[in-house]
Amino acid sequence: MTTFPRLAAVVLLAGLAAACSQGSWSGGGPSGPAGAGGRAGAAPPSVEQLAAKVGCKPRIQVDAAELRTGYCRTPDGEFFVTTFASQAGKDAWMDAAPEYNPHLVGNLWTVLSGRQVLDLLRERLGGDLHLTDHRTKQMKVVG
Repeated sequence: MTTFPRLAAVVLLAGLAAACSQGSWSGGGPSGPAGAGGRAGAAPPSVEQLAAKVGCKPRIQVDAAELRTGYCRTPDGEFFVTTFASQAGKDAWMDAAPEYNPHLVGNLWTVLSGRQVLDLLRERLGGDLHLTDHRTKQMKVVG
């Protein structure tokens, strides 16, 4: 299993890759049609908001305009929460880190951890559980 320090390093590198591949971000809100609750025009949740839903105060690992990542440790387990400024940034990040499976994916956010932890978090966060690389035809999404 991947160690959390290695995972944190990859999250940072993937974030930098996404930042470099996007150019400048104009800010303002999600590029997709729906926000955190699936409502059109609603702002996506922050790392802090997602973490609060599961009883965690995150330690921010990456704090960039394009994405933010926080580390959490709760009785449910350890995990990383990443939020994105745009769908393009989220897609670039997911393309850069496909070997980290499973992961929980929502609108402009993802959570990385082991399957048991993600099953517990999904009850409070929602999202889709991605069990394999999202770019393959055999991808299995639970949700």
